Amino acid sequence: MPYIVNTSSRILTSITLIGAQENDFFENSRDATPMKQLYDFFPVLFFFIAYKFFGIYVATGVAIAATFLQVGISWYRTRKVATMQLVTLAIIIVFGGMTLYLHDEQFIKWKVTVINWLFGGAFLASHIFGKTTAIERLMGSSMLLPGPVWRRLNLAWVVFFLFLGGANLYVMSHFDRDTWVNFKVFGILGLTIVFIVVQTLFLSRYITESDDE
Repeated sequence: MPYIVNTSSRILTSITLIGAQENDFFENSRDATPMKQLYDFFPVLFFFIAYKFFGIYVATGVAIAATFLQVGISWYRTRKVATMQLVTLAIIIVFGGMTLYLHDEQFIKWKVTVINWLFGGAFLASHIFGKTTAIERLMGSSMLLPGPVWRRLNLAWVVFFLFLGGANLYVMSHFDRDTWVNFKVFGILGLTIVFIVVQTLFLSRYITESDDE
């Protein structure tokens, strides 16, 4: 049905790289154009390309530099930087820096888990302490849902973020480096798309075609 497709599109736009919003951590995604989504992904893409040609340590340095550049571009364009962009930058500096300084790839692998669990913790904190959940702040401007549905949706993302962090730990502990890199770049994206499709089917019962007009 058209409204299911529209719902899926809204969710994909709102959730793509949560935390890379230009205005604030919980800013809505009305400006999340395809070009901006590509801009959000470019540190990951640069990491993957550098890894394929030069290995994990050069790729780690490239990821740190690309994240610095991303934050710099955001500051230059808007004179402000999203909270989670700064947090992500700090995390990659710490874990990437430890990877390079100690020549130990485990630190950059742990970064994926730390960031996902941080997102999960932030969403959970908004659920417990906030008047409005994190997911409603991100998507509320483009979708009208009952309050209990927003809360269930928010908890679903908490579980999903925690799951991704755990899955990353499993992959990095039981598989080789190439498999982990592919999981980081493609596996997490695939899992996110599957999760969004299931979420869309759940939300479709609460959204009518008239909401999209």
